[in-house]
Amino acid sequence: MPMTDPQREKLAELVRSKPVVLFMKGNRRFPACGFSQQVVGILDQLTPTYETVNILADPEVREGMKEFSSWPTFPQLYVKGEFVGGCDIVKDLFASGELQKLLGGDGGAELKAPKAPTVTISATAATAFQEAAADAGAEVLRLEIDPDFNCDLHFGPPVPGDVEVKSAGVTLHVARGSLSRADGVSIDFIQGPKGPAFKIDNPNEPPRVKRVGPRELKAMLDAGKVHLFDVRPDAERALASITAARKLDAKTQEDILAMPKDAPIAFHCHHGGRSRGAAEALLREGFTNVYNLEGGIEAWSAEVDPSVPRY
Repeated sequence: MPMTDPQREKLAELVRSKPVVLFMKGNRRFPACGFSQQVVGILDQLTPTYETVNILADPEVREGMKEFSSWPTFPQLYVKGEFVGGCDIVKDLFASGELQKLLGGDGGAELKAPKAPTVTISATAATAFQEAAADAGAEVLRLEIDPDFNCDLHFGPPVPGDVEVKSAGVTLHVARGSLSRADGVSIDFIQGPKGPAFKIDNPNEPPRVKRVGPRELKAMLDAGKVHLFDVRPDAERALASITAARKLDAKTQEDILAMPKDAPIAFHCHHGGRSRGAAEALLREGFTNVYNLEGGIEAWSAEVDPSVPRY
């Protein structure tokens, strides 16, 4: 059904409400999907203040923004009332430096050069890189570290926005979006169980989300050894719910953040994707004992409690 003029005006006011507005799944502290988490990670590096709108909390905004932006997916980023794009576009603009200019004020003032990270390459790794470079032609050695701290070390074409780092006679191109995650990284070349391999140690890598199955989670709940939170919106919770799970809303977010950093906390959603985003966001707040229900409430119904409806 086409959007009405009042609906369109309401959304127009929303995108103009702040200089930077991100329509996303979840919120800044608790992104509810990996794509939203990536854009939040980028914005957090560039600007201390921006507005997030949780499209999962308002179906009218969720459906309306698809038509308003002529963009079918989320997140959607607006700067000064103008639509910028979704996750891939934001990442590309960040890598090229254009997003920094867009957020940096009038006229796209000259940006300061980004701080190069400190990367240590061992002598054995340097030798291996130099030997590989002989066959690489015009390609360069690049390092990318995604928000989940997965490392991609490879020879490839140079990318605008990369920052060059030199160590042990080797020039390493670090992706702009990886700079903060790469600082302090050390790269070695070792003899592993499957043969020679590069070993990357990253002191920035946070604790990982712990995967937990339905039966294991039930045992933990029965023993009172975990707090469980449901990240789904009310419409989904009305269809099916786990009795022990509390709704993740503003109040429960405050309650969680007031808990000890080692408190055992678990999240669930329908299939496990959105809740993983919330769990990873909690790790970034310094929590160390965070779980995600693999398979979500769907797996819980199949393996633990068949009385919970499947949808």
